[in-house]
Amino acid sequence: MSPFPSSAPRTENWRHLRLSVEGGVATVTLARPEKLNALTFGAYADLRDLLAELARERAVRALVLAGEGRGFCSGGDVDEIIGATLSMDTAQLLDFNRMTGQVVRAVRECPFPVIAAIHGVAAGAGAVLALAADFRIADPSARFSFLFTKVGLSGGDMGAAYLLPRVVGLGHATRLLMLGEPVRAPEAERIGLLSELTDEGQADARAAELARHLAAGPALAYAQTKALLTAELDMPLAAAVELDAATQALLMNGQDYAEFHAAFTEKRPPKWQGR
Repeated sequence: MSPFPSSAPRTENWRHLRLSVEGGVATVTLARPEKLNALTFGAYADLRDLLAELARERAVRALVLAGEGRGFCSGGDVDEIIGATLSMDTAQLLDFNRMTGQVVRAVRECPFPVIAAIHGVAAGAGAVLALAADFRIADPSARFSFLFTKVGLSGGDMGAAYLLPRVVGLGHATRLLMLGEPVRAPEAERIGLLSELTDEGQADARAAELARHLAAGPALAYAQTKALLTAELDMPLAAAVELDAATQALLMNGQDYAEFHAAFTEKRPPKWQGR
């Protein structure tokens, strides 16, 4: 994402979510608890635009994505999205579906780690948002459901058919995307969908702890690692190792690399600058 801002001012008025930033950690909370944080057209757009703003500012070093109330996110709002899309023409539907994909791309392309803190339901678009994160921290109440075929649509929505096989393998991804059956936390951990399973009610706290750890680390190294993980998914080995070499050469000319050597020599912890 480009660090160069447009003429539009930075806004704090996000209608469909809550944002807090402290110590380099942004916490974005989906805030429609009465609807299990079901997403609306505006919620998708807010997430897309907020992630772009945070990426431009370069003050955020880690982001936690959480849900208020009884669950993480139940997916697209049945009345406000599914009902509305029935009256849209093909061009409008294409614009909407491209926007939802832009949210997933924003999660994958923002230059900081994104941690999904999951409790309760993560269904449909909510499951894909969690899937797009770099880390998925969940408590035992979490359950994932990729529900798209249940409403008569392709299971490959919002990049799910690209991301899920790369996380859990083609066999598990085929089952989850075709059948749309719920996957509870123990199975999600077993098949690799979770980064970590916490004790009951501890997902938010553990996600915040991990975010603080990441925010205190070498931010540029994390950003480049994330970028390479995404870019190299479809590269041949020769191209991947060449990209690795170019990336390392740039980082070796950076302040953090020199700071590590100075800290090692002086027998002290590094003071990472993210540069």
